[in-house]
Amino acid sequence: PDLPAYIEHLKDRIGTPDLVVCLDSGAGDWDRLWCTTSLRGMAMTVLHVDVLTEGVHSGAASGIVPSSFRVVRELLDRLEDSRTGETRLDELKVEIPAQRLEQAGAMASILGEKVFTDFPAVEGLRPVVDDPLEMVLNGTWRTTLSVIGMGSVPALADAGNVLRPRTSLALSFRLPPTTDAGHALARITEVLTADPPSGARVTCEGAEAASGWNAPAVAPWLAEAMGEASRAAFGNDAAYLGEGGSIPFMHMLGEAYPEAQFLITGLLGPQSNAHGPNEFLHVPTGKRLTACVASVLHDHRHVRS
Repeated sequence: PDLPAYIEHLKDRIGTPDLVVCLDSGAGDWDRLWCTTSLRGMAMTVLHVDVLTEGVHSGAASGIVPSSFRVVRELLDRLEDSRTGETRLDELKVEIPAQRLEQAGAMASILGEKVFTDFPAVEGLRPVVDDPLEMVLNGTWRTTLSVIGMGSVPALADAGNVLRPRTSLALSFRLPPTTDAGHALARITEVLTADPPSGARVTCEGAEAASGWNAPAVAPWLAEAMGEASRAAFGNDAAYLGEGGSIPFMHMLGEAYPEAQFLITGLLGPQSNAHGPNEFLHVPTGKRLTACVASVLHDHRHVRS
């Protein structure tokens, strides 16, 4: 959160950069240099649904008092198709640029079924879609909803036959890179709170939003430099990917330096499990990636001179 203040404070020393390097992104595999071309945005809110001022015996109230959990289910159905996960809101959909479709197709061709199988799925689990290209697009250019927390629900060991007065959910939306996250959050809040089912009290709080980022077209010199670096370090051409996660300061840097080129890369690759209990970095790839970035900086020096 402090980065914009430093960028502003040091703007005279920074000047107008023509290359921005960020090492906080990911890799599709450990076999090449990957350059991130887009990042999804994010919107978060906590949804509260209240039906009673205190809990009452479920034998007395169920069937008469609407369940707060059922009201939550109705509200979520306003936002997404529960069978497919597709958003129902037109405001949360975008047209995917042709270059990004081409890059997604190349990524799907390289990784194939590994787009899904690299996740620690339970035996027998099927992906949302079967086509690797559609998996890539779902995870990089389409809106998804995740319920990341729940409140006002007792632990299993503490559960009693009570119709609970409230259900609360922490909702996280990943948004297409070109979607205005603030407008998206406002629309999500409007849809959730308008005309509450059964007259329940529905509120949202703790809202956060961060817009995504879509890179400018890669300059020929940078594409050539990345290709040469990747072949030297890995023996394979460089590749491009969209990331499903967010790097909030990239949107800020993109707006601050609209004429710059961007090399966005990193070591969050297969099974590295970012933000998980067993997050790790692939050390051999880290060494090769370091060599790649140094090579690109070397080539950039010659371009400038």
